Parts: sequence; structure tokens; C-alpha cells
Amino acid sequence: MSSKHNTIFISHGGGPLPLLGDPAHEALVKCLQQIAAEIPRPDAILVLSAHWEEAIASVTAAAKPDLLYDYYGFPAESYAIEYPCPGHPSLAKAISIALNQTGVSARLESERGLDHGVFVPLKIMYPEANIPCVQLSLLSSLDPEAHIAMGEALANLDWDNLLVIGSGFTFHNLPAFFRTPDDEFYRSNQRFEAWLEQVCMDAEMPEAERRQQLIDWSSAPGGRYSHPREEHLLPLHVCYGVAKTACVKRYSVEVMQTQCSMYLW
Repeated sequence: MSSKHNTIFISHGGGPLPLLGDPAHEALVKCLQQIAAEIPRPDAILVLSAHWEEAIASVTAAAKPDLLYDYYGFPAESYAIEYPCPGHPSLAKAISIALNQTGVSARLESERGLDHGVFVPLKIMYPEANIPCVQLSLLSSLDPEAHIAMGEALANLDWDNLLVIGSGFTFHNLPAFFRTPDDEFYRSNQRFEAWLEQVCMDAEMPEAERRQQLIDWSSAPGGRYSHPREEHLLPLHVCYGVAKTACVKRYSVEVMQTQCSMYLW
């Protein structure tokens, strides 16, 4: 493993549904619990969620971050979910410095809370909420190469026992979720999953080729159907930039009639 940080890309499901006992998210919940049991317990967590984009890479720096209930139309209990994990201002500063030192402009953000791409999976994986957590934004450019570069900068971060989580979804075509699945749905979903598995898992693939394939993801079979907008895939690019190697394990689950996957480096 080329990175000193444990790194994983997860598919985080639909809004708060994994925490509400939704049957279509049971496999996802079990998978996240399995991952947490299999990997070393971290001393701190850095999450890149699909639900925060900024022109400049931004890092949450509050000592006690609030939660941001950034979803709509769910039951009242969805807006009373708690996850009182501590923040980690010194880690946030170190992340900002590591990014800026490698040419990725970064700033500290002391007001924004943790969004559901952070607190939903973490409440499943580490329900005690006692591991300090920092969130890093995506870039609003949505440039895949820039997100790989962000990960490469994070790889230089000197921080022991840090878990880097890219929180997105390997399939995120929202209109398709709310239609009866048709042949195009299944074909595009399966083709993109197969492409992503090969790119992430092929240990024989040269890293320059893997990097370029991820940059060119939108021309992959089923790519644009699976991701009409790329924000739910880009956390994976950051994770790859941190690790710069093939994944060591893939987890596949069905969520809302969709095959999705998670990748561990």
C-alpha cells in the first residue's frame, strides 16, 4: 500500500434512508458495518462528501461541528438525527497546509456543518461518535484530474492512523431511481460497475493508465448514464490520488434496485 493512510470509497445511499430502517438500504448498512469491523479503528477521519463543492478546497475547522440536514421531504426524525463527533482543528490546519504546499489552494471553514454524506455513513460505521472528524469539500470545477491531484496532495499529509473516506455513490442517476428500471438502466449500471471494477482492481494496470482512465471516466460504458453529473464519483478520484495503486478489496451491494460498490485501498 503506497499511502500511509487507510483509504476507502463508499456509496452512501439515499439521504437519511440508511438510518431509517429502509429495506432497500439494508445491504448497504451491513456492508458499512462490515467495513468498519475489518479495517483498523482510526484515530481521526477525513471525509470528502459528494454534497459539498467550493471554488477553493475547504476544510471544516470547528471543534464541535454541527450537522447539516441537506435533504428534503423526509420524515421528521430525519431532522433530529444526532452525531456529536468532535472536530479536529489541528488536523484541518494540517490538511490545509498540505494542500497549499502542493499547489492546491485551500482554506479553513469554521461555520459549515457536516452534511449527510458524512454523518449518515459515520453513524453506521462508528456509532459512538467519538472519533474526531474533518470534512473536505470537492472542487466546483468538477475536474477529475484536479480531484486526483487533491488526493496526491493529501498523501503527503503526515498524520498517523488517519482514515480517508470518499463518500459518494457509484450510480447516481436520480431520475432513474424513481422510474421502473428498464433495459437501459440495468445495462448502463452493470457496464459502468464492470468498468470501474476493472480500473480500480487490476493490479497489473500501470498507474499512469489507471489515472488516465479515471480522468476519462465519462467515456466509459454507462458512464454518463450512471453519472449525469459527476459529483458522486469524484470522491473516488480523490481516494485514488491518495493511494496511487490498485484497490485491495471491492464490496458490492444492491441499493434501491441498483448495483453499487465500495473500494478499499
